[in-house]
Amino acid sequence: MQPIAPAEPVAAGENRPPDWWKSSVVYQIYPRSFADSNGDGIGDIPGITGKVDYLHRLGVDVVWLSPVYRSPMDDNGYDISDYQDVDPAFGTLADLDELIAALHGRGMKLVMDLVVNHTSDEHPWFIESRDPLSSKRDWYWWRPARDGFEPGAEGAEPTNWGSAFSGSAWELDRNSGQYFLHMFSRKQPDLNWENPQVRQAVYAMMNWWVDRGVDGFRMDVINLISKPARFDDGPVGPNQKYSSSFAAIANGDRLHEFLAEMNAQVGLTERNLITVGEMPGSTIDTARAVTDPANRELDMVFTFEHVGLDAKPGGQKFDLHPLSLPALKQNLEAWQVGLADVGWNSLYWDNHDQPRAVSRFGDDSPAHRVNSAKTLATVQHMHRGTPYVYQGEELGMTNTYFVDIGQYQDIESVNYHADAMSLGLEAETVLAGLAARSRDNARTPVQWNDSAQAGFSTGQPWLPVNPNYVTINAAAAENDPDSVFHHFRQLIALRKSHRIVVEGRFELLLPEHEQIWALTRTLGRQMLVMIANCSSAPAALPAGAVPDLTQAQVLVTTHGASTAAELQPWESRIHLLG
Repeated sequence: MQPIAPAEPVAAGENRPPDWWKSSVVYQIYPRSFADSNGDGIGDIPGITGKVDYLHRLGVDVVWLSPVYRSPMDDNGYDISDYQDVDPAFGTLADLDELIAALHGRGMKLVMDLVVNHTSDEHPWFIESRDPLSSKRDWYWWRPARDGFEPGAEGAEPTNWGSAFSGSAWELDRNSGQYFLHMFSRKQPDLNWENPQVRQAVYAMMNWWVDRGVDGFRMDVINLISKPARFDDGPVGPNQKYSSSFAAIANGDRLHEFLAEMNAQVGLTERNLITVGEMPGSTIDTARAVTDPANRELDMVFTFEHVGLDAKPGGQKFDLHPLSLPALKQNLEAWQVGLADVGWNSLYWDNHDQPRAVSRFGDDSPAHRVNSAKTLATVQHMHRGTPYVYQGEELGMTNTYFVDIGQYQDIESVNYHADAMSLGLEAETVLAGLAARSRDNARTPVQWNDSAQAGFSTGQPWLPVNPNYVTINAAAAENDPDSVFHHFRQLIALRKSHRIVVEGRFELLLPEHEQIWALTRTLGRQMLVMIANCSSAPAALPAGAVPDLTQAQVLVTTHGASTAAELQPWESRIHLLG
């Protein structure tokens, strides 16, 4: 990694008052699929810069970029070979400086994806680490074969841990005869955070980006950086060859120490930078400790519990299970209550790792797609926390529903299919799971207009455009005052104009109701009441279930101002009392 002089700090980027992120809305961009400026079929940074005014019209405050660093792209950029350069597929550092300036010039901020649990195996640190005599050998997790086994033999891996992307979490390096740990792809070796030199190198890199004008970090699987003191075998479930390594590794004993040290070394709190940690397998108690301002660690975490409720217990994410609305409501309520007085919630339905929200939690049929996308947004934005909007969510973009494994590019999906076929699972069932849950559903190009390739590129896109782009696209949405796009604009504007949306105390109503999601937010003498029918059938509001709304002001609605007790399919309303 060659050190590069940072650009002059952008003054607007320093305009970060304390807790500014609580009243903000974050928009996630998956650069590969957002906008292609040069016709090579891959989205790039100049393409993003060309859409900054669109984001400004939407009203979002923060743009979070998935990785644009130099990378071999084994996992689409989450395998980084140089933390201080931009991959040529996305542009240059100068292009990124222009994007930062364009955002800051419109009062918006930029969050970079921080991927420091692992690097690429093509990173200079790891290349040097391959030499057993190197001073960087201890920058990664190297282990000999299991006692009594020859390196490379079946079962010789140091532990039975499995990778999140299928197979063993250990890869043999034949030159040294030892194995290295990789929680994800074999081209993503895990860094050894026990080594203080590793941590200092990471902090130096983070400071370099902040000095360049970045306003914060989204931290990829950050709760995996603290590994256990002992590497022991874990339990193996039925039809599984390997143990879940997440269970063994997540939320290690030194996690809080490492996060607090990072905060201090980079000045995350002092500089009012926004920080959110992706933390699979974390509990409410862990998240509460991490986001407690007194501990000076992170501002928010991404919880995963609510996006696991539609998978069979103990199974893979692709093992589909009917979603219970009461279970979903009560899970989010637990997080709302658990972090109500200490800490802060992040609010999301989908992202680059999840299928499209309207296809998963809503109804993406032509009859209900628009209203279910609007109502899901209403529910999300009326909870307490910082909302995250994933690119295309504001358009009601849907899953693509690929029907052949050859259409998939996601490494997780391709590996799962191979493993499932080797175990003799039914091909139709496996493909149905992928069609519903594959990460590629979120990664098809953003649909900008009804021209060729949805206006994403003049070339052949790296992943096929969803055929429904002809009717679902940004140009049509901006021109339709009743579109999903304009509903999102209303919700974002409501956050700016009403303190109660940010600060109001949360209470869930009708927790057991199978169709209706209702809640209140209370601040002083004001009460905000949200009522949403989260089903494709009419729903009757039980008598006395919500406060009397006859004198309430209707703020945002999907079906016009009404206080009727009968809710239409996917109808939602936000009322204000006081």
